[in-house]
Amino acid sequence: MIKNHEDLNVIGVMEFNEYEEMYKIVDFLNKSLKDRGLIFGLKRENGKDKLLIYDSDNSSGKTMSK
Repeated sequence: MIKNHEDLNVIGVMEFNEYEEMYKIVDFLNKSLKDRGLIFGLKRENGKDKLLIYDSDNSSGKTMSK
């Protein structure tokens, strides 16, 4: 079962200007690296896009400041 993203440990965040096909990269990364305990997500905040990297194997509750 996939954990709720709020329960996952954020290990990296990168902010960038809008890129229309970024979801394709995130989908590729998720399919390629899921067996390593990594989950990738996209978030839009204040007109900027963010790429988030989660560690699903180590959900200690400690998260990187976003």
